[in-house]
Amino acid sequence: MTGARLTATLDLHELTAGLTRLRALMRDTTPVARAIGVGLLASTEARLGGTVGPDGRPWHALSPAYAAIKRMPGMLLERGTQGGLLGSLTMAAGHNQVIVGSNKVYAAIHQFGGKIVPKNARALVFRLSSGGGIVRAKSVTIPARPYLGISPADERMMVEVVDEFYYWALKRS
Repeated sequence: MTGARLTATLDLHELTAGLTRLRALMRDTTPVARAIGVGLLASTEARLGGTVGPDGRPWHALSPAYAAIKRMPGMLLERGTQGGLLGSLTMAAGHNQVIVGSNKVYAAIHQFGGKIVPKNARALVFRLSSGGGIVRAKSVTIPARPYLGISPADERMMVEVVDEFYYWALKRS
């Protein structure tokens, strides 16, 4: 035989061991989901103080009457961090999911918008913040101000979390 010949013997033991460790890590992705959930919760909380949804679209402005009496900055912040929407945000993570949301009855109307009408009366009656008086209305329309969702920055964060988790998990094993 003329020319050149190369014979190589590959030891795939380390590669096989690394893939085995990676497969074991992927059996329970709850720690990764939890880290992603913490990031999504933080970005959702930050969004409540702003004026833009996760898709980058600006929210409808507040009505001038409400804006004049509003105590807190940010469209969806009114009662501070304890009693309002911000304080109600929670996160739950599992093997293959992350859930961020609120149990407040008014959370959905802010996210999706809608019309509020009285159920058992002729008018809605509510008190405006301190000194604002009482208002009666046949209905109130709330425009959608989506605060839940995944922004492009959230997408980048999730990829970074997964990359970092597996990098360090493989490095430790």
